[in-house]
Amino acid sequence: MPPIARIEPLTTARALRGPFDYLLGPGLEHVQVGTLLVVPFAGRDVLGVVVELAGETGVPPEKLAAPRSVVEPGVPAELVALARWITDEYCSTPARALGLVLPPGAGRATRPRVRTRRVLVAEATDAGRAALADGGQRLTPKQREVLETLAAAGPLPATQTGGDHGGLRRLADRGLLQLEQREQRRRPVHAAVGARNGAAPPRLTAEQIAALEPIVAALEAGDGALSPADRRFLLHGVTGSGKTEVYLQAAAAALRAGRNVIVLVPEIALAPQTVARFQARFGDTVAVLHSQLGQGERYDEWMRLRRGEARICVGPRSAVFAPLADVGLVIVDEEHEPAYKHEGDPRYDARRVAARRAHDAGAVLLSGSATPRPESVHALRRLRILRRVDGRPLPPVEILDMRDARHPLHPVTREALGDVRRAGRKAIVLVNRRGWSNFLSCRSCGRVWNCPECDVALVLHRSQRAVSCHHCGHSERVPRTCPDCGSVSLARHGAGTERIEQELIEAIGDPAFPVFRLDADTTATKGAIAKALGQFDAAPAGVLVGTQIVAKGHDFPDVTLGVVLDADQTLRFPDFRAEERTFSLVAQLAGRAGRGQHGDGRVLVQTLATDAPSIVAAARHDSDGFLAGELGRREILRYPPFASLIRVVCSAPDAADAHAAADAVARLVDAPGATVLGPAPLFRLRGKERSQLVIKATQRRAAVQSVAAAVDAVARTPVGRRVSLSADVDPQ
Repeated sequence: MPPIARIEPLTTARALRGPFDYLLGPGLEHVQVGTLLVVPFAGRDVLGVVVELAGETGVPPEKLAAPRSVVEPGVPAELVALARWITDEYCSTPARALGLVLPPGAGRATRPRVRTRRVLVAEATDAGRAALADGGQRLTPKQREVLETLAAAGPLPATQTGGDHGGLRRLADRGLLQLEQREQRRRPVHAAVGARNGAAPPRLTAEQIAALEPIVAALEAGDGALSPADRRFLLHGVTGSGKTEVYLQAAAAALRAGRNVIVLVPEIALAPQTVARFQARFGDTVAVLHSQLGQGERYDEWMRLRRGEARICVGPRSAVFAPLADVGLVIVDEEHEPAYKHEGDPRYDARRVAARRAHDAGAVLLSGSATPRPESVHALRRLRILRRVDGRPLPPVEILDMRDARHPLHPVTREALGDVRRAGRKAIVLVNRRGWSNFLSCRSCGRVWNCPECDVALVLHRSQRAVSCHHCGHSERVPRTCPDCGSVSLARHGAGTERIEQELIEAIGDPAFPVFRLDADTTATKGAIAKALGQFDAAPAGVLVGTQIVAKGHDFPDVTLGVVLDADQTLRFPDFRAEERTFSLVAQLAGRAGRGQHGDGRVLVQTLATDAPSIVAAARHDSDGFLAGELGRREILRYPPFASLIRVVCSAPDAADAHAAADAVARLVDAPGATVLGPAPLFRLRGKERSQLVIKATQRRAAVQSVAAAVDAVARTPVGRRVSLSADVDPQ
């Protein structure tokens, strides 16, 4: 009997789960795990992924269908295995998990949407070079110009030779040049923002050497010489301590050992900076994968990694699925960032997926941060770097009490910004909210402008003359009067990046000290983030105001002042990670100041909660004290890392349906040591009523399996068909 391929069709339905058996007939003998095939399924042709090969099947031969065709390129077998693990780990479906590892442009289409670009290339032959040298053949001035260009530059696309198509053909017919179709790489362009490292490695500090030694030893250890736990490290170094240089030298050690490297960064904004540093050290062997690349650029980078032409992949969370063979090192930079959690189904955590990929490949996992998560401190071997590479101390942090303030900028802040302007230096101001004001209200009747689709207030964006919802995108014109009472007395509450930008411009009033704004409103287009950071980096002086992105890992040595506005905002969220995130936000922004030759950094933290433990600890740069207290609190309350959390959200147009589905899931969850909290209502989002429940479990595997089974069972019931069910393991 011909071999059998077990195939997962790439469908969206949760109820349809494979794999399904197909007969591999003539011409399909080369099919292997990871091959993409067009298969007949449910009355139509769909794309499927081969997940297993078998010699026999329980399906009668007359009922076995055969695949229609092969779609190139396929997926590496190790990524198929990783996708199947994600399916089980994150209560998802095989099709959705496999969608994460497909080649760019594949999607669910039965024909590839992206192909290799081919162009007509001209190259001078030996006869052509001889004709230039001896003048024996008759050449027109234009022909001589074309041949001289090719002789000097080598092969060039025909459009870049300076000759027209007919002229090039005539030279080719005479044997003076060669014309052929060749593959042309679509090369991404990355601005080297803040990347000042040259190709030569700098001299390491004693602490960097001590941190690097066990990493290199683990990279050089043979198979089976170390346990998986001995290959997992947490590089806990203060801001400016040279963690990136440790990454670079660890990557060099992996390459020397003949193995490949994946480097994860939390945000696309950090990718150009990291790519520039790795390319300066390792050249064209570095590839980059992220969502802001053009589809053709992404495809070409993916193929370079697949073919082994590139050996280091840098990018945000999706780069963990890079098609690299023989991965020896996986780096997770700024591992504390919640951006590593994927919002769509599957709701995977790239940090956990990175650990799994490293485990499967026998690779070293190296996570790094100045403010690591308590989970990482608890689980990984910690390597400490306590001092900055330049030997300068961390900048002093001053907490400013805003309880009696009537202006978004404290007088001390305004004075400090004036000092920076007069000294011709730079400052970074963080306000974790975009727009002009948080919300509008009527002073007469108290009406608040809310989103008609979500139970949230609309945010005022003055430059757009609109109030907008930051959840669903609903937008409407700024009202002039209250529609309920007709009053023209409308109040604006709170301050976002847009208002702070204007406040700074008015307060400074100096064109030589520009104000740059960095948030989702100013960086919506491709390359806008790198452009904005590059402008700030190139300016001789100025201030950068923005949301959390301004605090994330940037290295601007001429920044001497950091300011955090409304630092306690994150403490108001009903989240057990609120203290952790507040500490990280303040400490990371503090790390942007005082890095350069001036060495006179200063940090100001404006807050209503001057005695909040996280803010006080961040002001003291007391990472160890904060982590010890946080781990103790979580152990008592059974929060991660001492338990696992799973959240199930049910959404539907009707609140009764959403609650009924959540209640049904709660009754079906039955895992040892698990506590089910809820169901409880959630705020309406995008026109859907929502209900949620949270499962707290000490036996993770059993709890995940139980929740997945319960969600699948409810999805097949009448009420489940009217409800969208979402399971989120390790919610952020």
